[in-house]
Amino acid sequence: MKNANPARQRLVALGLLGIPLLSYPVLGLPQGDWLGLPAIFVYLFGVWGGLIAGAAWLAERQGR
Repeated sequence: MKNANPARQRLVALGLLGIPLLSYPVLGLPQGDWLGLPAIFVYLFGVWGGLIAGAAWLAERQGR
């Protein structure tokens, strides 16, 4: 098996980090309202945006 590119390994690790963050037991934790919005929506879009930002940062870093 070939050695994987370190940047690719980091992107896979980021994706694997997203799985437990977006699974049901963790999704049940936020309750109430945050910033006037349901906490679950703020949490979902915060994690989703964070994963996208992390992937973009890792992809840009790979190009250098």
